[in-house]
Amino acid sequence: MLRYAAIDIGSNAVRLLIADINKQDGNYSFKKNTLIRVPLRLGDDAFLDKQISEKKAGDLIKTMMAFKNLMDVYHVSEYLACATSAMREAQNGQDIVKMIKDKTDINLEIIEGQREANIIYANHIEANLDDSKTYLYIDVGGGSTELSIFVKGAPEASRSFDIGTIRMLDNQDKEETWEEMKEWVKDHTKGHKNLAGIGTGGNINKLFRMSEEKENAPLSLQKLNALYNKLTSYSLKERINTLKLNPDRADVIIPASEIYLTLMKWTGIKQIYVPKVGMADGIIKLLIEENLKEV
Repeated sequence: MLRYAAIDIGSNAVRLLIADINKQDGNYSFKKNTLIRVPLRLGDDAFLDKQISEKKAGDLIKTMMAFKNLMDVYHVSEYLACATSAMREAQNGQDIVKMIKDKTDINLEIIEGQREANIIYANHIEANLDDSKTYLYIDVGGGSTELSIFVKGAPEASRSFDIGTIRMLDNQDKEETWEEMKEWVKDHTKGHKNLAGIGTGGNINKLFRMSEEKENAPLSLQKLNALYNKLTSYSLKERINTLKLNPDRADVIIPASEIYLTLMKWTGIKQIYVPKVGMADGIIKLLIEENLKEV
């Protein structure tokens, strides 16, 4: 069995996805085998202190050691490890990359916003979309939001903004960045009728599950707004104990909802599709594209 692995070092959590690669009719696809998520919250250090603390760096190295051991046990033949917003911003990001290489032999790449967006789009969600619609693709992370406009199934423009859930919780999001984002989406969506949203990221996946919407059905602005109002009516403790949200999801889900709702309101989008894929899935797709040529 051919196995690939994706390591996604985000501002909120660090993930390892191990996937089994299948070939059918000359085309390659993958099935998720194992997914591990460790909520390290590197963004708290990076956005407030511009440094990853010694403790968090140590925790990250231990996590990478565990991931390396798992990849060995699963006989992973190819992997790609990417770090996003928090490591981009940390002044000691490259020092940590070197320590990870020395201690675990994992090659970690700190990627720019555009490369992050391209990896997420490697999921080729647009292949299943209605060509007559224009889509605003929104990926919300802990440190940044990646936006793209898809017209007739092709990406027309994309941009990364330093607005994310951890950044907002730490009051490190800037008003001028929100203004820039507003201007960008208004400029790039004006003149496009029949606009719909696509949302990716752990928070929108959770919101979709909470909505109890049918698989592949879009989430309406109205329903998303109602969910947001419900969530904000509970305290953080109640969101954990009563709504059974993970502690590291219970706080970030509020700013994430605000980002999606704000973008939908700015553009008049009434429905958002939630394909339940993210950075790690995109990395696996990219590895398939780079290593296995379709026959």
